Amino acid sequence: MTEKDYTVRLKNKAKKDETEKKKKNTQDPETPGDPVLDALLEEGGVDVPAPGDVVDGRVLEKETNMILLDLGALGIGAVYGVEMRDGMGIVSSLKVGDTLKAMVVDLENEDGYVELSVRQASYEKAWDDIQEKESSKTSILTKILDANKGGLIVEVNGITGFLPVSQLSGEHYPRVDDGDKSKILELLRKLIGKEISVRIIDADQSAEKLIVSEKAAQSEKEQALISQLKKGDIIEGEISGVVDFGAFVKFLPPDVEAAEGTAKLEGLAHISELAWQLIDNPREIVKAGDTVKAKVIGIEDTRISLSLKALQADPWEHVEDTYHIGDTVEGKVDKINPFGAFVYLDRNIHGLAHVSEFRDVYPGKMMEEVITPGETYRWKILSIEPKEHRMGLMLLKK
Repeated sequence: MTEKDYTVRLKNKAKKDETEKKKKNTQDPETPGDPVLDALLEEGGVDVPAPGDVVDGRVLEKETNMILLDLGALGIGAVYGVEMRDGMGIVSSLKVGDTLKAMVVDLENEDGYVELSVRQASYEKAWDDIQEKESSKTSILTKILDANKGGLIVEVNGITGFLPVSQLSGEHYPRVDDGDKSKILELLRKLIGKEISVRIIDADQSAEKLIVSEKAAQSEKEQALISQLKKGDIIEGEISGVVDFGAFVKFLPPDVEAAEGTAKLEGLAHISELAWQLIDNPREIVKAGDTVKAKVIGIEDTRISLSLKALQADPWEHVEDTYHIGDTVEGKVDKINPFGAFVYLDRNIHGLAHVSEFRDVYPGKMMEEVITPGETYRWKILSIEPKEHRMGLMLLKK
């Protein structure tokens, strides 16, 4: 033990002895007192904390693996090793003379110090700060620590949290053509180590649950741009991703000029809005990187719905110039469903051969026994409804 440590220990013991004498004098008024302790009693006495209580101390010394704190009448407090860690960045900026809050772990350890933990004290403060930021909807920077198939592991005030894939912004959302989860994870892992702006959307200390959203943090910027957009606008943008249910398009509102740092909006063209024909796979119509024009058909909060087919001529508008009720036509079977078969008469015009009509021609038979997707057969047109884009067909018997 160094001379300095010895001196500190003696000081700590002396203050501890004074506290014990004060407690004894309080219990037995006739016991001779100590002038110093009498003065302390006149000032209101000293509350002896219990393990788990948080106390304030003045920094006497700060080393790599230990901090010594002056706790006044309680003596000297010590914070060791891992217990010096905090998620608020307080310890890293501490200087001798600064005041620090720490939680009591042991009233007297083997070195004679009051053993303390900054880590445990800062845990409570960290959650208080997190819940305040959740209430105020404050955007904060967080570092991405890890990734899994469901999203990203982040840290806020030293507390581990989760950023679900669904809460990523368009810039970081992992769009994979075939939806392969291993490819999605590969893209998410590329974000590890980056700092992104998020908002806390769910914080529950008792359950140790912390959920953040990048999408929510960007909503204010998006709202500013969206306010310049209206239903019916024609936009030009780039296909940023293609998924099974449609295609995402990045764009700027028509009257907004691109400038450095200007974030683009992103809208979704649903599979039903990509083209007039029936589509099973959007990737057959568009691919990532394509430049397209689309019409804004809906705006709800930050969700923008787009339509590519709205800018294309509606092939059903003049369908009755080519096809008539009662006509016999050739058509290729696209697919068979429990309620019938979808049949294409040409690239854009399709009809439905309902299963009830089929049974009239082939009683006791299943459609799959008579027709095959991809094959062409002869049909009779039973009905045409141009506005609803519907046509009724009946299979003609061979």
